[in-house]
Amino acid sequence: MKGLTTLKDLPVSKIQEIIDTALLFKKGELKADYSGKKMALLFFENSTRTEYSFCTAMLNLGISPIYFNDRGSSIAKGETLYDTVKTFESFGIDGVVIRHSKDEYFRDLENIQIPIFNGGDGCSNHPTQTLLDLMTIYEEFGRFEGLKVTFIGDIAHSRVAHGNNEIMRRLGMETYISGPEQFADVTAPYISFEKAIEISDVINLLRIQFERHTGKLDMTKEEYFERFGMTKKREAQMKDNAIIIHPAPVNRGIEIADDMVEGKKSRILKQINNGVYIRMAVISMVLEGKL
Repeated sequence: MKGLTTLKDLPVSKIQEIIDTALLFKKGELKADYSGKKMALLFFENSTRTEYSFCTAMLNLGISPIYFNDRGSSIAKGETLYDTVKTFESFGIDGVVIRHSKDEYFRDLENIQIPIFNGGDGCSNHPTQTLLDLMTIYEEFGRFEGLKVTFIGDIAHSRVAHGNNEIMRRLGMETYISGPEQFADVTAPYISFEKAIEISDVINLLRIQFERHTGKLDMTKEEYFERFGMTKKREAQMKDNAIIIHPAPVNRGIEIADDMVEGKKSRILKQINNGVYIRMAVISMVLEGKL
């Protein structure tokens, strides 16, 4: 199976190559034109940043995006994910971007011959999100080795935390978790929120994913913000060169104060911008046989 579905088996050198390629696209030092190629966007969960970032990346590369509406498709008649993707493969398209609620859905698609780009699966993988986070950090610090990153929030339901933690540790970063202990299921040391603010180079805030909860949050939204929300007062306690990232969408006034989203330490909008270049890099490297 071609494409990019997970980073777990990707060498550190290849991860760095993707970031370097994205930086070249961002600086305008690398051009690519795949006019005549077509790719489909199959999103079975809601998305703004990932879906339209992939679309923008395709358009920048001369690729025609095809949108898929699952509610108006044969999914309602019982068509499987495999048969849906096989149908698009039969159309002669050049790749598919898929987001699906099933963890590692791509294991069911091993007989698909066209490239598959994972736009997020269940609570497990979101490879291009991890890559754009890494690109944002690399632009800021010029390195990964020795940086301290703390994930704060709904870790149990976050494919970002699960994906980022493993890769960041392989890159030589020190990872920690904080926030409500009921969500602490990633293998990393748990530290208090106050300690995280004090020692972290990168605070990786995570959205509270109310739509995935089977049980109730052990506090109100107001209590969460009081205990774990990023405020200007807490920002002032961070290291001078420390930054805040968030995969978005942001729950303003819950994970972060409204006036902090575009604050001096926030790199949230920069992450969104970097996502276009990471996806351009991934698509072009796959089409060129480099990934």
